[in-house]
Amino acid sequence: MNLDYIIRIGKPMLEGAQTTVLLFLIAIALSLPLGFLFTLAAKSRFKPLAWAANGYIYVMRGTPLLLQLLFICFGLPILPVIGEYLVFDRFTAACLGFVLNYAAYFAEIFRGGLLAVDKGQYEAAQVLGLSRFQTTYRIIIPQMFRVALPAVANESVTLVKDTALLYAVAVPELLHFAQTAVNRDSSITPLFFAGVIYLLMTLALTAFFKLVERRFKFE
Repeated sequence: MNLDYIIRIGKPMLEGAQTTVLLFLIAIALSLPLGFLFTLAAKSRFKPLAWAANGYIYVMRGTPLLLQLLFICFGLPILPVIGEYLVFDRFTAACLGFVLNYAAYFAEIFRGGLLAVDKGQYEAAQVLGLSRFQTTYRIIIPQMFRVALPAVANESVTLVKDTALLYAVAVPELLHFAQTAVNRDSSITPLFFAGVIYLLMTLALTAFFKLVERRFKFE
């Protein structure tokens, strides 16, 4: 494996990795709070809202992320009447697809976290005279997040790997530059190098979540 060749292909691939990281940060920052809102909506006493939220979660989790990305990139612009207002650049469309998809997954994770909270916590909060808002945000949410954290960490690692789907909608990210180098040089070295970069990103993310989990355990 030639070091000069690694350096030559490494620069564009690292630039592509910046796009991968940016997409991940945008998706995780927006899909986590949106997912929690969908969880609250799905548990709402207002039935039409609960049905709509549950239907959304079912559809987004039941169809492939790639299909959703293709629909947003290429399907929305050809919709009658409104299509011309739904034309996004490829990166924006990809961000939208990832946020909407992962919000559904995080919503289901948070729902599981809420179900894991002992009902006695609600009763104890009522005895202490706490309002429903205080009970939710001071007692229930911290416990829910502690329970949901391992699943959130796992889904976040999956999100890093799923960013490779940007290649399918022609966004120049890490895999795009790796495949370009493979086609140009007839060498598998770029794919190996891309794999190492993905492994380093998932390793860093796993280490971060382990620190967060350790902190929650000692609180």
